Amino acid sequence: MPALTPPTERVHASFLAAMAEFQAEGRGDRQDHTMVGTEIRRYAATWHRPEPFARYVADLRAQALPETPRPAGWAPDTTLWWVDGDEYLGRISVRHRLTPQLREVGGHIGYDVRPTARRRGHATAMLRAALPVAHRLDIDPALVTCDVDNLASRRVIERNGGVLADERAGKLRFWVPTGRP
Repeated sequence: MPALTPPTERVHASFLAAMAEFQAEGRGDRQDHTMVGTEIRRYAATWHRPEPFARYVADLRAQALPETPRPAGWAPDTTLWWVDGDEYLGRISVRHRLTPQLREVGGHIGYDVRPTARRRGHATAMLRAALPVAHRLDIDPALVTCDVDNLASRRVIERNGGVLADERAGKLRFWVPTGRP
């Protein structure tokens, strides 16, 4: 049964396979400003070795700590991986606060499901499982965005209670409640 887990070295082989899938669909080029795209550019050359992968995992975990140094304009974020046994299926990031950029196009929560695991309900379940994490960070409601033409992601957000607020810069912006009524 898939579940959210902090990044872990246990899924190293499956993680590498997932990143290869993302790269095969064109992720990681300079125009890809997503979490996965940015990390492919930064880490892909060393991920295959155990020690650099362990540092990458530790770095991801450290990003949740307010005192961790980060680029200007970046917020602390909690990254969780959607894992089934030793199988990496995707990732979700809960940003602890909105920066001006995140308010426009990134939102509080961003997620990616590996290509071979799509269309099986993982994104919907992953977002549902992450909403209590956001709530514990005093985020309610959470801003979640998707591309205007990404109907699958729109359905994921709406299935989790997302209410469309508006469209900005080619992104649909939804407010999703994180607490239970």
